[in-house]
Amino acid sequence: MKVIGIIPARYTATRLPGKVLADIAGKPMIQHVYERATQAETLHKVIVATDDERIMQAVAGFGGEAVMTSTEHQSGTDRAAEVAQGLSCELVVNIQGDEPLIEPAAIDAAVQPFMSDSSLRMSTLATPIETPAEHQEPSVVKVVVGPNGFAMYFSRAPIPFFRLDTDTAWPDNKPRQHPHSGLWPLKHIGLYVYTRPTLLWLASLPQTLLERTEKLEQLRALENGCPIKVVQVDYSPIGVDTPDDLQRVRAIMESEG
Repeated sequence: MKVIGIIPARYTATRLPGKVLADIAGKPMIQHVYERATQAETLHKVIVATDDERIMQAVAGFGGEAVMTSTEHQSGTDRAAEVAQGLSCELVVNIQGDEPLIEPAAIDAAVQPFMSDSSLRMSTLATPIETPAEHQEPSVVKVVVGPNGFAMYFSRAPIPFFRLDTDTAWPDNKPRQHPHSGLWPLKHIGLYVYTRPTLLWLASLPQTLLERTEKLEQLRALENGCPIKVVQVDYSPIGVDTPDDLQRVRAIMESEG
């Protein structure tokens, strides 16, 4: 099964423009993402999908592969699909371009279910939420997973809602044990694996009402009846959305040498 990783990378970002080219330990952020992704054992190739010549040049500068895409795309899914149209592969992994500390093992974990289940169309990752404060934070996307291991819903709202008079309330700032899904609630990690036909199909669909409301592109799949397998991992990513995030990642990399 041929698996190709695609890193959508646009230059314009609302809170931190040009962040994918920000210097971290002597390398642009996109290079860290690219190099870590190439360490995943399940990926045969990694491609950066961008809409900016500066990113194209940066990727070429470190020997990576990049493809220029339209500036009109509204989501990483759509950008990845444009590249996937010209590829010959079974699976496409959509990798966030602003997570320079991404774990290669997390990519492999998301791909693994496809190796034993030919009916799967799409998968993603999640990790346990550790505190009630994190559960309330809108920037943390929550996912509720059913007994079958598939996503029921994603939201920026604190789902599920915990009533204080039930045995599922938060005790001592620790999540309770769910009989089917392990520790919950779960924080969604924005890495996706699709069969190539599923990705192209999703990109052909218009944005849905819930997708626009929550600003979560994965809701387009759920609203159109596409099941999303959720793989739980211990990995918790550090995305770079603000200058503070960037300084935090720089400090981590400097401390690790």
